[in-house]
Amino acid sequence: MHLPSISSPKDLANLGDAELEQLADEIRQELVKAVSKTGGHLGSNLGAVELTIALHKVFNSPTDNLIFDTGHQTYVHKMLTGRASEFVRLRQPDGLSGYPSRSESPHDVVENSHASTALSWADGIATAKQLLGDSSKVVAVVGDGSLTGGMAWEAINNIANQSDRNLVIVVNDNGRSYSPTIGGLARHLAALRTNPKYEGVLDWGKRTLLKRHQTRPLYQVLRGFKTGFQVVTQPRGMFQDLGIKYIGPVDGHNLKDLIGHLELAKKFNGPVLVHVLTEKGKGYLPAEKDEAEKFHGIGKFDEATGQVAVSLNRSWTAAFSEALETLMQRDEKVVGITAAMLGPTGLARVADRFPDRVFDVGIAEQHAITAAAGMAFGGLKPVVAVYASFLNRAFDQVLLDAALHDENVTIVLDRAGITGDDGPSHNGIWDISLLGCVPNLTVFAPWNESGLTSSLSASTAEGSGVHVIRFPKGEVDETCKDFEAELLVGELDAPDVVLVPVGVMLSAAIAAYQDLNAMGIKCQVRAATQIQPVPSSLLADIPADCLVVTIEDGILQGGFGSRFRDLLPISQPVVTIGVTSGFPEAKPRKSLLEEIGMTSTGIVAKVIEVLEK
Repeated sequence: MHLPSISSPKDLANLGDAELEQLADEIRQELVKAVSKTGGHLGSNLGAVELTIALHKVFNSPTDNLIFDTGHQTYVHKMLTGRASEFVRLRQPDGLSGYPSRSESPHDVVENSHASTALSWADGIATAKQLLGDSSKVVAVVGDGSLTGGMAWEAINNIANQSDRNLVIVVNDNGRSYSPTIGGLARHLAALRTNPKYEGVLDWGKRTLLKRHQTRPLYQVLRGFKTGFQVVTQPRGMFQDLGIKYIGPVDGHNLKDLIGHLELAKKFNGPVLVHVLTEKGKGYLPAEKDEAEKFHGIGKFDEATGQVAVSLNRSWTAAFSEALETLMQRDEKVVGITAAMLGPTGLARVADRFPDRVFDVGIAEQHAITAAAGMAFGGLKPVVAVYASFLNRAFDQVLLDAALHDENVTIVLDRAGITGDDGPSHNGIWDISLLGCVPNLTVFAPWNESGLTSSLSASTAEGSGVHVIRFPKGEVDETCKDFEAELLVGELDAPDVVLVPVGVMLSAAIAAYQDLNAMGIKCQVRAATQIQPVPSSLLADIPADCLVVTIEDGILQGGFGSRFRDLLPISQPVVTIGVTSGFPEAKPRKSLLEEIGMTSTGIVAKVIEVLEK
């Protein structure tokens, strides 16, 4: 066993070719074993085993900086930098983060989960190194899907303009992001990957020259001829046209070839791109066969069979998917848009039914919103489905393309609020605050499935303007099904406390209401299912001397509670409960809600504390 002896990348220097191959097998076994018990991102890490070993064999981390775009592909990197023994607590409280984390290791540079940012980081770090006289390398590991993001091309444009940067770009090309990578770039990479004439020249050289006992230097000359032949046999590579040296394609599961090509890239003075072909899920048959991408981000599963435990409860994503499909059956103008997340947002099922009316634009949230505005102008009713955390990237487009022009665009935010396990960058807690300053925009926060369905219908009504619908990660909570969300619940005559929960926080508020009533504290609950603009019915007839408590699954600064408080009389006592820290640590959603005080127990405790004062 070699993995237990790896405490730093320097330990790889002692391993020969056969030992490195054995190490790769051990890492794959450990990945499957660990992720089956904790959940996490499996497919992408299985595909990057040899690549990550080769990177740490060739480059000297952390002196040479390794920057991983979409940091969920760093499990192998963590193992090789002394954290293999900690994988039993992957994505667990006080355990390893599922993404790079500077607090864990100096080898972790960027704590990212968002795609298309690594090249800009790398350009900036390489610029700093050059100006400060540091000759060490910067290596950006970028998935092919990440290159569909506009920010990546802004970075490439700048990198190509600096011929003396010590920068290596490694494109990990597995033909997939969450799902098969789409667009013109994907077709270009596929052409490089599959053109038989391109690889045929080198194959001929191996068969002919080496068979005739020619010297290896002559074979290397042929490799140079191969580059020239590429120009003749296929369109000149876009990267070379930009002035970036191109190496590849390289077999991403051949350690010897990988190490050789990366050594060549390391010696080059200036930006160089290494095109590496990998197979997502490599080495674990259930992941290799996975067509639904469930092994991209997966919950706990049976290690032997790959079977995931199926919840009997309905998820918010499934509820949205069915509601949108029904709506599209009724209204042919309704179309769906997503940013490389057909499966995770529930649009895959809709795309199967309406393939010509669902559009995957790649990892390009900004384009998705503005394209939706254009579709709306043209007479369609676009529904853009993204994770709440990823909408942050498209704020300008929501503000100045959709809202300024008052286009009929609906934005559906999955994973809104605290998500927990995936760490700070995946929490969808900023949308309420960010969107609060956008004119011509309505935000719905349904607490149940019927509310989601009605919100979607209202949002796509003719001429209705820009709407946002937010719901959390996980299952639809039906504990409040006996209560009518549009009506007041509880004490109607002179209550001591009025609870105003946003969306799914209603269940915690109802439980708190019951406990407070049992204590003799007269309580009323007003469900906030439309939170922007705040409807007058939500504000009407609140007694001036009662305590108002708002509860929201988002940050308090600029959130719903602060806007609600501003609409009440100045003398009204108001307490806001929500996320006070902008970057909650990686913990299960339930644990974080308890810590923040967003459970019934926390609400009751806060009410009693304030009333006693």
